[in-house]
Amino acid sequence: MKQEEPLSKGFKQSPAGQIPQDWDVKSIGNIILSISNGATYNPDSKNGYPITRIETISNGIIDIDKIGLTPFTESLEKFKLRKGDILYSHINSIAHIGKTAYCEKDYDILHGMNLLLIRTNNNVNDKFLFYLFNSRYGRKYAYSTAKRAVNQASLSTAEIKQFIFPFPPLTEQTAIANCLSHWDRAISINQSLIEQKELRKKWLMQQLLTGKRRLPGFEKTKWIQNSLDKFLEPVTRGVPKPNETYTGIGIRSHGKGTFLKFNEQPEKNSMDQFFVVRPNDLIVNITFAWEQAIAIVRPEDDGALASHRFPTYTFKEGKGHADFFRFFILQPRMKFMLQLISPGGAGRNRVMSKSDFLVLEFLIPEYQEQTAIARVLQATDNEITLLKTKMEKLKEQKKGLMQVLLTGKKRLKVTW
Repeated sequence: MKQEEPLSKGFKQSPAGQIPQDWDVKSIGNIILSISNGATYNPDSKNGYPITRIETISNGIIDIDKIGLTPFTESLEKFKLRKGDILYSHINSIAHIGKTAYCEKDYDILHGMNLLLIRTNNNVNDKFLFYLFNSRYGRKYAYSTAKRAVNQASLSTAEIKQFIFPFPPLTEQTAIANCLSHWDRAISINQSLIEQKELRKKWLMQQLLTGKRRLPGFEKTKWIQNSLDKFLEPVTRGVPKPNETYTGIGIRSHGKGTFLKFNEQPEKNSMDQFFVVRPNDLIVNITFAWEQAIAIVRPEDDGALASHRFPTYTFKEGKGHADFFRFFILQPRMKFMLQLISPGGAGRNRVMSKSDFLVLEFLIPEYQEQTAIARVLQATDNEITLLKTKMEKLKEQKKGLMQVLLTGKKRLKVTW
């Protein structure tokens, strides 16, 4: 039998655990005005009225870019979303069951199937209830209650109505909801800044890496079409197959960089020789080069082992700048050229010709301009990294606040 924790001062035991003395435990069925299923629709419809679907819920908000369309003919007003509505995912994968979105305003969008619409009565703050659903306690409750099939889980309206949550007085609910909303706004603003910086980076790459826009001091210097062997030379650092666990390197397709993998059973590998990679090497996966599986080796990849399917190149001193090529290899033209030298059918049958790689020709600036371009793009990358770090801190702060505010472990000063 589970032993209860010692009662904290000012708290009382409840079906929802320890809660402050002036809080109550209520079931969802007692504090909601209504809970209803959405309108049915054809998910493949290409026209009609905008309608929500499971993909519409994104980080607690309604993602307008992911709504569906339906040739709806019933009463529209019955299904339109309005401010304060909560959309609840009651049929989904087990990892996403219980996800919710909050309507910050009235929407000219219909409430679609597979998402329940919850409206509260006047005795509860709707935004507070939204945060309860999204809290660790709320998600765990949904996870443990849901009925599970092979790839899906489901909750009935009757089951959701039986959920019990701790509720402070209404004024404190409002204060908590307002506090957490401030963090949501900060996260939203930070996300917008990241998206703006990423768009600017994309624009800079399109302009600077094609010579459409020149940096000060290089306007009169012409770019010359050169083959890659002017900038790169092949390198092989062969080592025998390890007898113990070793770290291998892989390359993600679509220019998404390298990753490390650990092989704990080297004896099962049929290859007798591997090749060591070093930071700033250029490396290609010849099997998936046509999918742009090409990357610059990161510092954390130093010493990892690659197979013969991963030809490796170093940059000639004063000719090729690794940081410039880190961005250059992501360009659509690089993918197009890699596809040209990877003949055959789809998948593993399309193997890149190593002999053709170094003779691929591109318009590339001289080393000094490569360096200048790399610095500009790296500065943009650094700004994005800092914003993403800030984003993670904001999310952790909000998670910590939810944990203490929604359980009464920390109380806000409320003007009664």
